This record gives sequence, structure tokens and C-alpha cells, in this order.
Amino acid sequence: MERWGFYLSGIQYGICEKEGGHIYHRPLNVETGEYGEKKELTKEEEWYKKLGKMDVLDALLHTEEYERALADNQEGFQTTAGTRYERKSETEYVERGIKFPADLLVEDGRIIAFMTPARDCCSLLVREGCEDRTLLARWKEMYQDSICRVRPVQTFMVPMRDGVRLAADVYLPEKEGPVPVVLVRTPYGKSNDAEPYYRFVQRGFGVVIQDVRGREDSEGEWLPMYYEVEDGDDTLNWIAAQPWSNGDAAMTGGSYLGYVQWAAAASGNPHLKAMLSSVCSGSPFVDVPRRGGCFNSGMLAWAFAVSGQRMDAEKMVRDDWDEVLNIRPLEDLAPKALGYDVPFLRKWISHMDCDELWQRGSWKNRFGTRRVPALIMSGWFDDNGMGTTEALDLYADYDEKKVILGPWMHSGNANYDIHGFALGNNALRYDMDLICFAWLEHHVNGVDNGIEKTPKVEYYTMGSNEWKSADNWPVPGTKELVLYLDGDGTDGPDQEQQTGNKGCAASLQEQPEGRSCAAAENRGRLTKEKILAAGEDIYLYDPEDPPVHIIDMSENELEVPEDYTEEEKRKDILCYSTQRLAKDLTITGDALAKIYISSDCEDTDLVVRITDVDENGRSMKLADGVISVRYRNQFIYPEFMEPGKVYPVEIRTTKLSHTFKKGHKLRVTVTSGAENFIFPNRNTREGFNSVEMKIAENRIHRGGEYASRVVLRQEV
Repeated sequence: MERWGFYLSGIQYGICEKEGGHIYHRPLNVETGEYGEKKELTKEEEWYKKLGKMDVLDALLHTEEYERALADNQEGFQTTAGTRYERKSETEYVERGIKFPADLLVEDGRIIAFMTPARDCCSLLVREGCEDRTLLARWKEMYQDSICRVRPVQTFMVPMRDGVRLAADVYLPEKEGPVPVVLVRTPYGKSNDAEPYYRFVQRGFGVVIQDVRGREDSEGEWLPMYYEVEDGDDTLNWIAAQPWSNGDAAMTGGSYLGYVQWAAAASGNPHLKAMLSSVCSGSPFVDVPRRGGCFNSGMLAWAFAVSGQRMDAEKMVRDDWDEVLNIRPLEDLAPKALGYDVPFLRKWISHMDCDELWQRGSWKNRFGTRRVPALIMSGWFDDNGMGTTEALDLYADYDEKKVILGPWMHSGNANYDIHGFALGNNALRYDMDLICFAWLEHHVNGVDNGIEKTPKVEYYTMGSNEWKSADNWPVPGTKELVLYLDGDGTDGPDQEQQTGNKGCAASLQEQPEGRSCAAAENRGRLTKEKILAAGEDIYLYDPEDPPVHIIDMSENELEVPEDYTEEEKRKDILCYSTQRLAKDLTITGDALAKIYISSDCEDTDLVVRITDVDENGRSMKLADGVISVRYRNQFIYPEFMEPGKVYPVEIRTTKLSHTFKKGHKLRVTVTSGAENFIFPNRNTREGFNSVEMKIAENRIHRGGEYASRVVLRQEV
């Protein structure tokens, strides 16, 4: 008989046994602290998946098969079922091509542990007797005390300042005296996926999980972002007044659960001592749903899932998203797609400019002088990454922060391969929860554990596939790299059209006199030298046939890396590329594109992407930025264009750290649409919600006094 233990954050939640071809287990009862009766582990058992994303049954059923494969090929193997492992180190193998992999820790050809990393934790399945040769040894160093039992959950209706009551589940450790509390505020249901929060209680913290206003069992109106500053403040005050609380609180969670942390911190509440901020969403016009003043259509999968009183993830998955996104006016979209109205969507649609509705949701602009120590975690492909950018901007001069930026999507520390983009075998981390708990213990309980002495910033550079550290973000020591948009040398004002251009736009039969469109032919250049001669590139943007932002709407991941090679052949996407690089080039940070545009319409959008073009011409998107040109100076009121007049527009992109390898090209593309990501601007004053559509002739000016350019940060 083999015996294995399942652990999350150093706490054992189950005993598993292999016997006679069967797998048995004894799950932990967190209230009694005892392991249950022995029973067969079946596919229907969700305990371990809910806790730590690991398929324990599958791992144990295939242990011997994996060990035989390792004996045949120590560099890696693939099973007949398609499971693929690659060697990471002398003792580690990583599972490729799957979300939440079951990585292997191997000793003398025998698997001693399976490891499943996730956004802010790592679960372990450890062979009995091998515990001290795994990460469990580090947990033992951090915690010498025994594990607390969890008292039965209690539910309270917490009064807000306006009399609305919010439902909160309270989990307390079985120990004497008041305790510090970890607050979780969620729109997804306080009792849904509560299991991972047991670990905080078992380490001596109280946990309060609250339904935000208007959701699940809470009262009031569900209007995302609008009430969270005040409600977070009131909830923290309520917690501090309870006899089981010692007055000190922390917050944890990701996405909207990260947003509410920064909103609560913006209130200046004195009881909030620390934040564990994962992939936090940001201010409405910087992040979702109005990034750059556009209207984010990609977030509809999320909006549909939270459109009713209770979370319904099945509403994210549909095969008619293309039809749904084309419904106009947008007020009809939810009734036609769901069969009922969604009040918060209707209200969002009715507020075009950044008025009081949106300003109340901007936690960055509402922040006072008090800062809260924050562990900030995000990834280069996080579709709420602009929220983390806001947090980094806000905390640029604040010392009590730690930042971890990986090559991850919104779901976090979970994939080695993302949409065909292969990361290094070191891309995922097993220590995220170790860092989280060290942060809480130091900043909430005053434990001198050295977390404040670790690097302020840890980040992963793609391409070279290495983790790095820095003292701050932006990374000190990087230098500004300015790349100017240029033609190919044959498209100046005095040049004949040489290339038989595919056209500046679909319906143009001839190019404007004296101009060619090298950028639309994928021949535009990026150069370090400022261009003296003025030039322009022209394209027609048709909102009825916009360029595509390549995502799967039902996946609810909006910023994935993707191959844009074919999409860039469109006539309405301008491409500007460096020469093939003579040596590696590492870019770390976000980019700022300054684009000079004129148009024959009063408004249009600008979409900028940064891609890596390999030796075979494959163009992989790494970062992007969008803006509605009417909001080029501010978001409070529109400033429409005069036909033919040239306007400077700045677009800030998402963050990245990437090494463009020798022989590759760095490419910047400019267009005016990103179907699936933003609703197409109809090129009218009514913008994205217009029933009328106009085809815009947009001109991107370059060189001379209108030197369109992109500013990046280069590691040296």
C-alpha cells in the first residue's frame, strides 16, 4: 500500500492510499480537525479540486506509468493519452499544454510529489516519508504552531451607512481571544469556492466573505464599482467593532476581488493593514469596461455571468457571440441575447462620458494619503492588467510593496503554454502562497520574517525565459528607446507608386496621388532615427468589417498572446517593423505610442499592438493599447475632430518584459478596430452605440513635425 498526503499552503487536507488498483482517501474535516472515514476516491469527488485545482485521482492512477516513461527518457515524455512532460531540472518535470498542471518532483526515478501551481497558491500531493524534501519544509520553517480548527460558519447582515445590509459569512479559528481578520468581498457568491479560504482560518486568522451590494444574499442595487469605496470602508469598521476581531484586517482576492481591496484602501480606513492584490481590475476608463473611452465588448461574457442575482458561469459560453456583438442599439443587446434586461449594462451604456457614475469607480483617483502595504500580483497577459498598472503608478514612491509579474493570463500562475505561445519551463511558481502568508504575518501580525528584505519587484522576461528582480517599477536602469514610424523608402511624396499596393483601404481603387502605403503592405519601418521628411499612411476603417482581436469570448481571457500573421495582411492594419535584429533586445515596461492622426470623420478609435515577428514571419501579439480619439486629452467630455486636421494621440499599452531574439523583428501595428475586444466605433458622434455607420479615411502622419513614434523601455 502507498500512502500520499494532499497539502495546500502547507496544511494537509487529505490522506490518500493506493491499494489493489484502487485509490482511497480520508478528507480532513476542518471543524473537527480529524480525517474522515476511508472511502474510495472517485471522479465525482471535488474536494481537492476546489481546494487546490489538482486532479488527485488522475495523478495517482498514472504514477507508475509516468515513472516507467521517465526511466526510458529522462528529458521528457508523452503518454498515449497525450499527457506531455518536459524536464525542468535534475528533480523537476513540468506538464505542458494544460491549465493547472500536475508537475513532478522526482528522486532516483521515483515521483515523490505532484505540484499544481495556481494564481496565489500551490497544492502538493506528497508521498509519505518524503515531506521534508518538498516545499513543506519551508512551511514548517514559517509555522511551528499546530493547525487551528474552523468553527462553524456564521452569517451576518452587515449594515452600510445608507441602511442597506450586506450578507457576510464569518469563519473563525478555534482559539481564544480576538484575532486579525482577512476580508474577502465578492460578486460571485460568498459560499461559492469558499474552501481555499480555510487555510487562513487554520493559520489563526478570521475570515469574512461578503457578497457585495446587490449580489447573492446582499441587499441593494448591483452596480459594479459604484459603491465599493464606501461599502468596503463600512465593512472594515464593522469587523473591527466585533468582539472576535482585534481590529486589524487584511484583504485578499483577484479580479473584482482585487478591485474592492483598492477601493477599500482608497477610503483611508485605518483597520486595513495589508492587501494581497491579484490581477486587480482598475478604474473604468483605464481598464474595464471603458478602456481608453471605448466600450469593452470582451467583458460581456463576465457581464452575462453576473447579470442575475446569482453567479451563472454557464452564461459565458455561447456559440453565437459574433451575432450578439452586432446587436444595435446596445440597449437591445441583453434583452435579445439573454431574454431579460440587465440594469447595470443599460446604465453603463447611457453614460457615454466619464461622469459621476464612472468617477466614483476610479479608486486610483479617490485615493487619499494613507497607503496600505500591498503584495501586487499580475501577468503580462492579464486582461485587467491596466488595473495593476494603476496600482504600480500609485505606489511608485511607496516602499511597503512587493510586486510579482509573471507571463500569465488573468487566471494567473497556471499555464506553460498560452494559445500556442510557449513559455519556459520555469514560468510558473510554487511559492506564491508562501509569499502571501509571509506578507500577512509581517504586516498584520508584526512577525519579523524577512519578507520586507526580499526584492521589491520580481518579474519574468519572456524570450530569454528568466525571472529577474528590481528595486522598483518601472525597472530602474532601463533606458528610453524611441522608434519612429516610417515608410519603406519608396513612398515619399515625390515617389511613383512602385508596389501595386494592395491599397490603403478596401474600397479605394487608387492610392491618393503621390502616396503609397508601405505600412498597409507590411513594409512600414520602425527606426531609431527621427524622420525629417513628412509622410502619411492611409487606410479605410469600416465599422461593419473591423479588424479582429483574436480571442475566444467564452474563455473570458481577453489579452492572450496570439498569432496575428494573417490578420496583419488586412488593408486596414498598418504594420511598422524594425530590421531583423542583429542582437537580442529586451523590452521591459509598458509602451507609449504617440500617433498623429487626421480623419474625414469626427471620431474614430486607435488600436496599437506590439508583436514579435520570428524568422519565419510569424507575428505574435505581446501588448496592446486602445483609445477613442474623442478622449485624446481627457475622458470627461468629448473633443471631436475637424476633418483633415492633424491631432496628436497618446496610447499607453499593457506591460511586458520580453527578449526579442536575434533575427526577429519588433513590430508595431496601428488600426482602428478590435472586434471582440471593443465595440466598433461607428465613426460618428454617437460612437460605439450609433446605429448609423460611416467608413473613415484615417491618415497616420509620420516624419517631419508629425513624427509618430513609440516609446519603450530597454534593458541595458
